[in-house]
Amino acid sequence: MGGSSRHLRLCAGIAFSALTVGLGTGGTAHAQAATEAQIKALQAQVEALTRTVKELKEAQSHTAADVKVVKKQASQADANAALAKATAADASARSTKAPVKAAGWGGLDNNGHYFLERKPGKDLTFYTPGGEITAYGNLDVSFDATTKNAGSLNLNGSTPPVGNFGWMPAISTNLSYLGVRGFQRIPDQSFNFVYQAEVGFDISATPGLKQSNSNLSDTVNGSLFNRNTWIGLSSPTWGAIKIGKEDGPYKTSTAMFNPFSGMIGDYQVIMGNSGGDNRVEFGTRLDHSIWYESPKFAGGFQFNVLFSPGQNRSDTSDNVAAGESDCAGGNDPTSGGNVPFACNDGAFSNVVSTNLSYTNGPLYITAAYEFHQNVNRQSDITAIYGAGSVAALTPSELNQYNEDIANEDAAKVGVMYQFPTKTTLGVIGERLHRYVPADIDFQNERTRYGTWLVLSQELSPADSLHFGWAHAFKTVGDPGQHNSGTLTTADGIGTYAPNDNQADMVTAAYKHKYSENLTWYTTVAATFNGPDAHYDLGAGGRGVTTDCHDAFSTSGGAFSTPHCYTGTTLVGVSTGLQWKF
Repeated sequence: MGGSSRHLRLCAGIAFSALTVGLGTGGTAHAQAATEAQIKALQAQVEALTRTVKELKEAQSHTAADVKVVKKQASQADANAALAKATAADASARSTKAPVKAAGWGGLDNNGHYFLERKPGKDLTFYTPGGEITAYGNLDVSFDATTKNAGSLNLNGSTPPVGNFGWMPAISTNLSYLGVRGFQRIPDQSFNFVYQAEVGFDISATPGLKQSNSNLSDTVNGSLFNRNTWIGLSSPTWGAIKIGKEDGPYKTSTAMFNPFSGMIGDYQVIMGNSGGDNRVEFGTRLDHSIWYESPKFAGGFQFNVLFSPGQNRSDTSDNVAAGESDCAGGNDPTSGGNVPFACNDGAFSNVVSTNLSYTNGPLYITAAYEFHQNVNRQSDITAIYGAGSVAALTPSELNQYNEDIANEDAAKVGVMYQFPTKTTLGVIGERLHRYVPADIDFQNERTRYGTWLVLSQELSPADSLHFGWAHAFKTVGDPGQHNSGTLTTADGIGTYAPNDNQADMVTAAYKHKYSENLTWYTTVAATFNGPDAHYDLGAGGRGVTTDCHDAFSTSGGAFSTPHCYTGTTLVGVSTGLQWKF
């Protein structure tokens, strides 16, 4: 800065000296020759020199300020460098004393996400170290009014129903559940570890053992992971292998055909329901199962296959399966069983369930099959002959009793198509079969055909209408109920029913979506039973069903003996709210 100052003073001095010399010379030698123009020229030179001096002073001032800033910045940089060096030394010292935190739990994982960071989108999905976890659920409660018979009732000489067989209001929890599912990437592998844990619960009733006036189950609604729960391995290339408990492929393959799921007009009132009561034999959850799910191939094909070992040491399937709390297929051994109590009211051994589907845009086609081995229905024989125990059967009756353990299977084909008008049409044809000897076919109500027709119309993005019709054809035989046992067995002791047991169930529903999650629905349904049929309303998972039983001797379990009436017309209306996420 000293050199610049001296340079400035030098330039100013030279300019002043030149001006002085010029003026002095003109005054001594040529005073008279000086003209007014020369004076003005000299004044202009002086002004120019003055401006130059001023600019040089300003430049000197800025240069000094800049130098100060640079010095200050350099000083700060030195201080920061010293601090960074000290911090690095401290971190190095700490690293030798404390373990390193796993990536993803306290910071970012290898994919750039924090632990339980919310994933963008409508699903409730969170990132985990090397994977994702999604919470989901369904909360559904309805207010119902149903009657067990809206028409006439042919008693055929039997006693009339005990209690209220007409209209009754009820509040029902319908297929409500909570669950989590997710996956974890496996290092250096092309597949992921996948899992799901799901629990069903009752919003409107107290959790406990499942019991009605006609059956008892030892499963607890609300106990942890009592619904579809499994672990497995999954790959986009070869599919998935899972193990646990799950609805069989036979059931899930046509789930989209059922917009009435959980309602009083659920298509499981007839479809997959070989007994025409609350249990849906070919629409059940299969415990202790292992299954394979294929990826899509050949332009839209996909298949699933499941195997559930019976885990039953008895050749007649009458033991509770190892590791389970109920007989296979549902119910406690004292519910519907004989004395001595055993699993002889529909228990089975090994199960195989499979389906093959084809999807192409709006078209969906599926074929499904399920096989139940050694299904024990010996309690039907004791009921026909009015035997309080197996010991009371005659030799010929005992022979029929021993024969009533047989394989059962079901097969169906479904086709669904969605038209450009947002109209969806679906149809299912089904065959159920029980393979018993000819001499006990007279009581075989498990072999029949069934059909389902569904029509859905989207009225707007928020509103839709749905119509359904299920038909059950006549069965091969019928063991008879309280008011239908009008035929006599060959020995003249037992009674059974004619097989005039066809039935129709019709239903309609209106749905309005208030949001992506909240839906309000109103539905009506009616089941028209043939003279010997006893199909119900609400089979398939509702908290409250409307079946064929009256209130006679309804203590529950082994000592509950309500009467079942055939030939009824069941009608119901229901409105409810469903929150799904």
